[in-house]
Amino acid sequence: MDRRQFALATSALAAVGMGSAAVSAEPPAAPASAVAGAQRTDKNRARDPYRHPAQSLAFWGLAPGMTVVEIDPSGGYWTEILAPYLRATHGRYIGAFGGDAAVFKARYADPAVWGTVETVSFGQTSAPLAATGSVDWLLTARNIHDWMWTPGFLQKALADFHAALKPGGILAVEEHRADPRPMVADAHDGYVSTAFLTAAVEKAGFKLAASSEINANPKDTKDHPFGVWTLPPTLRNHAKGQPTPPDYDAAKYVAIGESDRMTLRFTKV
Repeated sequence: MDRRQFALATSALAAVGMGSAAVSAEPPAAPASAVAGAQRTDKNRARDPYRHPAQSLAFWGLAPGMTVVEIDPSGGYWTEILAPYLRATHGRYIGAFGGDAAVFKARYADPAVWGTVETVSFGQTSAPLAATGSVDWLLTARNIHDWMWTPGFLQKALADFHAALKPGGILAVEEHRADPRPMVADAHDGYVSTAFLTAAVEKAGFKLAASSEINANPKDTKDHPFGVWTLPPTLRNHAKGQPTPPDYDAAKYVAIGESDRMTLRFTKV
């Protein structure tokens, strides 16, 4: 798409209303248009100042017509952007889930808005994510720390990603960053060392192609009482089974914003 086509697509998207008919009439033809699209929820859109979606997708190399796997889509932050973009560019979207995907599939069931949203099982004993070497681009956003708590799970996940991706395929990673302080054992506070993560991914057959400070947050001191979940959007205010401490001040963590994160692009060797 040249600049004139991009400008026309963006202008058309801005001109339509917020209803479902308007969304289906003007599918986003570029990632930036999908970010601006009316199909996104206000809740997810409010997180854009911390997650920088258009810049992140450009850095990660998302391109038209790709076959894409998103690991654990959760609240749909990236799904709301990726699915309509891939619909418009004749790509393929696959959401990989560790649990029941029924609610997710119902939410994205309208093909006029989302295209065909596929799902696949993902977990410690799951089958392959896709046919070997069939995926162009795979995203894992703020998940890797979870897999470190179960022996062998991280290695299994990375092996699944490597098998699914084409040679030269892209593994896009967003993760809470422990640096410069040391990572706690198994990243139980949610913060992962960049060196640890890079070494684990490269050991699985990938090469770090680039890193970005798009999602850096220098306000994040990384010493919060309830780990990274003390910060937005979770704003956890107590330990499991314990009351909220009397000196807890939510405003302090809202002012920090979402976590300091590494943003990495790996390629399959």
